Amino acid sequence: MDLPFNRPGRFWRGNLHTHSDQSDGALSPEEVGRLYREAGYDFLAVTDHFRAEYGFPLTDTRPLRSPGFTTLLGAELHAPRTEAGPKWHIVAVGLPLGFPPPEPGESGPQLARRAWAAGAFVGMAHPAASLLTADDAESLDAAHAVEVYNALAEREHRGDSWHLTDILLNRGHRLNAYAADDAHFQPQDPPGCVAWVQVRAESLEPKLLLAALKAGHYYSSTGPELHDIRLDDGLITVRCSPVGKILITGGAPGLQVIEGKALTEGSLPVAMFGDGYCRVTVEDAAGGRAWSNPIHLGRSTASTEA
Repeated sequence: MDLPFNRPGRFWRGNLHTHSDQSDGALSPEEVGRLYREAGYDFLAVTDHFRAEYGFPLTDTRPLRSPGFTTLLGAELHAPRTEAGPKWHIVAVGLPLGFPPPEPGESGPQLARRAWAAGAFVGMAHPAASLLTADDAESLDAAHAVEVYNALAEREHRGDSWHLTDILLNRGHRLNAYAADDAHFQPQDPPGCVAWVQVRAESLEPKLLLAALKAGHYYSSTGPELHDIRLDDGLITVRCSPVGKILITGGAPGLQVIEGKALTEGSLPVAMFGDGYCRVTVEDAAGGRAWSNPIHLGRSTASTEA
C-alpha cells in the first residue's frame, strides 16, 4: 500500500481537465490561469480538445507559470469510437509540445498508448457521461486513472463514474481515480474550481507533480480535506477536516460507515473486503466529498502503515 500522506513534501491543489478558447472554452488560457490562481490553486492543466477543427492545439501554458503557481501541458485526445459514442475522450497531462495528431485509423487505445509512451498521465475522461462500457474501458490499457467525478457532467447527472471504476478494479485493473472540473466557462456551464486533486510532492516542479500523479500520490475532492489514512491491524483510520460521514467501500457489496457531526477522525474495519481493495470517502455538511485512491489490501491487513 502506497498512500501519499506520510510522503515527503506537501499537498498541492490542481485541476487536470480544463478548456480554453483554443478549443471550445469561453476564456483565453491567460484568463483561465488567473481564475484558478486567484481561487487558491497551485497548478493547472489546460487540456484543450486535440481535434482537427481546432488545429490540434496543445496549449502552451508555460508563460502562465509564476512563483507559487505552475502548469502541466496536456490535451483531451479523441479518436473513433466507443460502443455508444462516436469518439473517445482521453485526458493526457504531461504531453510534450509537438505531440503528433492522431494518424488515420488510429484507435483510442492506440492513441492512449502513444500518449503514455510520450510521458503523459492518462485518464479516462467522464466515463459516465460518455456511456463508456466495461469493454471500452478494458480496451484502454494505457490509462493511469479514471475520472471518477466530472463537475461539468454533473449537470446531466452523470458526474460520478465510481461504478465503472469499481468494476474495473474488481477485474484486477490497477487504476487510480481523480476528480476534475472539465471547465469550459460557457454561460450555461457550472463554475470552475469545483473539483480538484491534492497531489503530494516535494515542490511545484512540473516533473515532480507528474511523477506523483502517475504513482497515485494524491487524493480528490470537491470540498473536504483528507489529512491522513493509515491501516493497522485490520482497521483503517481516517483523519480529515470536519465531515458528517466517513465511509469505506470497495471490492465487495456493502460498506463500513461512521456518521455524526463535525467528525475529524474515525476507524473502520476492512475485513469484509478480504484480500481485495477498498477506498475511503468522506462527505461534509455541504455535500462536498473527498475520495482516496483505491487501497489494495493484499494478503495481510496487519500492521501496514500508509
